[in-house]
Formats: sequence, structure tokens, C-alpha cells
Amino acid sequence: MEPAPRPPRCWQSALQGPISIPDGALDAPSAGRRPNLTDFSMPESRTLFGPSLQTDLVKVERAIAEFRAARPVLLRDGARLALALSAELADAELARRFDSLAQGRGHLVLSAARLRRLGAKGRLETGIFALPTIDTGRIETLALKIDARMDAPVAPASALDEAALELARLSLVLPAVILVPVSAEAIANEPLVEVEIAAVDGYRAEQAATLKIVGRAPVPLEGAPDTEFVVFRGGEGLRDQVAIIVGKPDLSSAVPVRLHSACLTGDLFGSLKCDCGDQLRDTVQWMAENEGGILLYLDQEGRGNGISNKMRAYKLQSQGWDTYDADEVLGFDLDQRHFDFAATMLKQLGISSVVALTNNPQKIGAIEAAGLEVAATQRVLGRPNAHNVRYLASKRDRAGHFIDMDALMARAAPTD
Repeated sequence: MEPAPRPPRCWQSALQGPISIPDGALDAPSAGRRPNLTDFSMPESRTLFGPSLQTDLVKVERAIAEFRAARPVLLRDGARLALALSAELADAELARRFDSLAQGRGHLVLSAARLRRLGAKGRLETGIFALPTIDTGRIETLALKIDARMDAPVAPASALDEAALELARLSLVLPAVILVPVSAEAIANEPLVEVEIAAVDGYRAEQAATLKIVGRAPVPLEGAPDTEFVVFRGGEGLRDQVAIIVGKPDLSSAVPVRLHSACLTGDLFGSLKCDCGDQLRDTVQWMAENEGGILLYLDQEGRGNGISNKMRAYKLQSQGWDTYDADEVLGFDLDQRHFDFAATMLKQLGISSVVALTNNPQKIGAIEAAGLEVAATQRVLGRPNAHNVRYLASKRDRAGHFIDMDALMARAAPTD
């Protein structure tokens, strides 16, 4: 009889608990090959065409997955190393392990928006609070509590801190990060994903540059039977984006285009809190009736904050907070969305000039900044109601949206 295979060996990680080690992983290196004693990132796999994980893009994608799973990520800035952990996802046990490693050197990174809400009036820069201990109660208060106020001086953020906050935004969690400076020796036995801060900072641009079409098919819609869906991979995080081509638009002239950020509550369930569903359906219908157009359906739920943060903001709005004030309580500025990749989608579809169907000046500016011509603009009106009229007025007054409230109210008025 053949001997039974040896069970995997286990060892104890100070940060992540018991970890199973595949048989042979700890064997001595073969003759002529010296181990790398300073590289503590996850091992790179190989494909037929060579190393597959050498690009910054893939390393950041791994870091995003780890960060969302409440596991620390190792950030590198030259010789400086720091462990970054989502403040909202840190449980008591993980905080205890972090505390033993930090030895009083940890700090909490918060966005300028959250610091303003804590009492730093007019602040525009990221800041940090020293954490003598990794106290989850204090961290939760500073990062999330509505009535919290600063309990210590705010220090300026470093490049490592800024990259950690960007990693949180990319991961669609609260923009609040526990950061602990470490030495290579201190984390030598930890299976951490490591990423350079320059890779994190350049990730969005890299995503836009590598955007590609991965599938397309005709999808007849009610009222717009001649419609094609084109799926792009990339753009925002690890997600897909969709171009919806309605009819047969003339690509040699200015094409009617709408950049529409996904809204699960409004687009799918008909929420009365916004006008997104009306804008989506009315745009498609208008395009079907007017020689076609293209709607870009962008995975940017909650103005780019993600569905969980959107629900947190909705909870605050139900308590009387304005839509933008609610976002600031959570640490977000007016709008976290980026539209450079949307312009890349249009270029890949052969479009160089557009009629922008939008009320948002930021979208118009992004299209023009990407080198496309905005030949004209056209407003897209939804239906006002008792639940969304304050939201619509806030978009007009605080974000500069081109919304004519008189025209909206006339649209909602009953007709004989």
C-alpha cells in the first residue's frame, strides 16, 4: 500500500491566526537558488507567457480584495512599510493583534470631509489621529459616530496615509483606515499582500487605460427593440461597465450620449428618493424615438461610494440630514465618481463628438477633458415628489446641477 499523504502543516500568524501550509512549501531551496529574505508579498504565479502578477494593476486588485475581506495590506513607500486595515472592518481580536504589533505607533487616517464633521472647520486635507492603543470603541467614534468631536490634535497625513485612504475608497468601505508602521523583520512570517503606494495612486488611470470590450449582444427593450448591450471590463475597481446602444446612431456626427451611474434603488425598484429611474427610462425612450443614442451604464452606486455606504447615507437622510451632509458625516466629499473611463468607452465605440444628455456639469467637463467634443447639451428631467424634491434642490444648489425646479414642478402638476 502507498503511504497516506501527509496532512498540511500549520503555523500561527500573529495577525491572521492559524494558516495551513501546503506540503513542500517550507522545504529548503534547490541548489543554486537563494531565497529572497526581503520580499514578503504573496508569491507570484506563472503562466505559459511568464510571470502573471508583475503588473501594478493586479497587485492593487489583490490588495482591494484583501482590504474588503478585513485583512491587513502591506503598503510600501520606498523603504517605509505600513500595515493598513479598514477601520470599519476591524474586529476586537484583529485589533488586539494589531495593538501588539503597533506598540503605540499606530494612527487613524481620516478624510478631510470627516475631519470637518468632527470640528475641523474648512479643512481640505487628510489628517491622522495618534492611536496609543488600537481602541475599537474610540476608532468607531472618530470614524462613524454622528455627534463625535475631535479628542486629540490632528497631524498631517503622509503619502502612505493618502494611499491607504485611496485603497479604502477603491474597496467601497468607509474612508477610515488604521495604519501601523512596521519593519520588514516584524512581519517576516506574515502572508501579506504587498503593494507600492504609487500603484495604488495610479490604479484608476491604469484601469481606464486597460478597459476593453468583453462581450456584446442584441437585447430588445420595451419601447426600444433595436438595442445592443456592449460590456466593458474595468473602469472602476473589479467591475464591469455597459454601453447600451439604442437604435442606429450616426457616429459621423454628434451622438446623443448619457453617462448614467447605476442606482439599484431607483433604476430597479423605482425608489421615490431620487430621479434616477426616470432619467434612465426616459433617456432610452427618447433615444428610440429620435434616431438613437448611447447610454453608458456605469457601476458607480451611491455617487461612487458603494451600496453599503449609500444605505448608511439614506439612514441619515431619514433622520433629516441633507444628501451631501449625510455623505460628509461618513467621510465623503460631494461626489466620488470619476468619468475618465467613460470617455474611453466612447472612444472605443468610435465616438468623437457627443450631445451630452445630463444635468451634471462634472460629466460634461470630464468628456471634454478626455478630448471628446461636446457639441451640445440636453437636460434630463425626472419627476419630483415629496420624497425627492429636497434631494433635487440640493443637487442644484450644492453641486451645480442644471435643474430648473419650476420646470420640474410643472412636469409633476396634474393635467385636466
